[in-house]
Amino acid sequence: MWQQNYTPIAESIALSSIAAAVPIFVLLFLLGVLRKPAWIAALSGLAAAAAVALAVYGMPANLLAGAVTYGAAFGLFPIAWVVFWAVVLYRVTVETGKFEIIKDSVGSLTPDRRLQALLIAFAFGAFIEGAAGFGTPVAVAAAMLTGLGFSPFYAAGICLLANTAPVAFGSIGTPLLTLNGITGLPLLDLSANVGRICAPISLIVPAYLVLVMGGFRAFVPVIPAALLCGVTFSATQLFVSNHIGPQLTDILSSLAAMGALVVLLKIWKPVNHFELPGATKVAAPRSHGAGAIFVAWLPYTLLVVLVLLWGIEGVKTVLNQATFTFNWPGLHNLIERMPPAAVKPSSYAAGYTFNIAAASGTACLIASFLSALLLRMSVRKFASVVWMTARQLMFSIITIAAVLALAFLMNYSGATVTLGLAFAASGALFPFFSSLLGWLGVFLTGSDTSSNALFGNLQVVTANKLGMNPILMAASNSSGGVMGKMISLQSIAVAAAATGMPRDDEAKLFRFTLKHSIFLASLLGLLVTFYSYVVPGWVR
Repeated sequence: MWQQNYTPIAESIALSSIAAAVPIFVLLFLLGVLRKPAWIAALSGLAAAAAVALAVYGMPANLLAGAVTYGAAFGLFPIAWVVFWAVVLYRVTVETGKFEIIKDSVGSLTPDRRLQALLIAFAFGAFIEGAAGFGTPVAVAAAMLTGLGFSPFYAAGICLLANTAPVAFGSIGTPLLTLNGITGLPLLDLSANVGRICAPISLIVPAYLVLVMGGFRAFVPVIPAALLCGVTFSATQLFVSNHIGPQLTDILSSLAAMGALVVLLKIWKPVNHFELPGATKVAAPRSHGAGAIFVAWLPYTLLVVLVLLWGIEGVKTVLNQATFTFNWPGLHNLIERMPPAAVKPSSYAAGYTFNIAAASGTACLIASFLSALLLRMSVRKFASVVWMTARQLMFSIITIAAVLALAFLMNYSGATVTLGLAFAASGALFPFFSSLLGWLGVFLTGSDTSSNALFGNLQVVTANKLGMNPILMAASNSSGGVMGKMISLQSIAVAAAATGMPRDDEAKLFRFTLKHSIFLASLLGLLVTFYSYVVPGWVR
């Protein structure tokens, strides 16, 4: 049995941590400096991690291969599985023309730019984040705002700022499913803690959006809408994340916020008119009957119902009859974890669960099939949508598999523990820097899922080393990551493409979002520090 060694270079944690961080430096350099595509950066980072594992940690080649294939398999299922079918469901609504009705049903509620930003950038964007994620919400919401007359720059910037509160629960809970798989910590406990960290921030994001758009003069007349939107979203987010789980947190929270705003707009209007610089006049959204709107929203209604159904214990019991669990060959219990990563020397397990029927992605698959059937999409057209989605997501899936393989390799080689021990040097300040580590991870990878894969176990190792709450620190990684989403190069590229913004404005957009990203990430860090030292009983 091969034993992990966390200080392989001269028994020095400083020198060893520099070597362990090489794959992360490779990711940073390729993404941030050379601006290479994410899949190239991920594969290059994986290659660097393999070189470090072999040359520095002395990991046997057969164990390295086992760790890489194990991580890649987890990236493909259940992670890529849910992403793929979530995007297929979205494409079904687009190809049947129902998404235009969804867009009109939201955009026709008010001509006020501030309220449109709350409805579309924040609430509807959160809905798309919960249903699809991975760049789709920024693209969809930004394109919708541009279609309503927003300037490309402001449409992109506002949507990037708004796409913060929901990211940790995006794509039917994919980031937290990944964090659960990486760390082995209870999924509902992780979900609950992320909800308790994110909900206070979600409460202020609607108001923050309006303040960014036009300052206090723009904000004061719409205080009722901003307050109602924040309260309903954050309260629902807190409840669902704590009592149901991560899969439906964004979807139900966004529906609650949109519903509350719709009711408010029936009885209240802002007293003044507000326009953003560069905004243009466009034709009013088309009017649709209640029946047409109901049918247009039917695919996402089915998704909500099926995901809720999948969470019922009796249904899960039946679905789990098709579940296969096995030990990963060439890896399971062939590596020995050593103190301080473990209390005492112990075998490192590598069990894989293939729950094809019970997976959230399968609920999304069924919702896609039923939606195509009910919306009268032909079999040939549906097959074309599936093929188009496969082509669209090919490199994204490669990225997911490569990043998960990299993360698992760093875990099984011992590199993650080395970094965790180095990070523990921050001591009492670790709760604050814990969220900033997640922020850095999403900036690097463009994905909260990938950040959790990279740093989730590191957070747990460091927390255990410092005697802190590992569930809170792991949740802090995912929560802090949401603020890195708005400055990731992938998000900025998606927003620019969706709005038709000139490429020369991308650097300007990055500078616009950077200050807000740092400020909000610091607020999250202070909140995690507050939970850690002042009210530790408020978290799990």
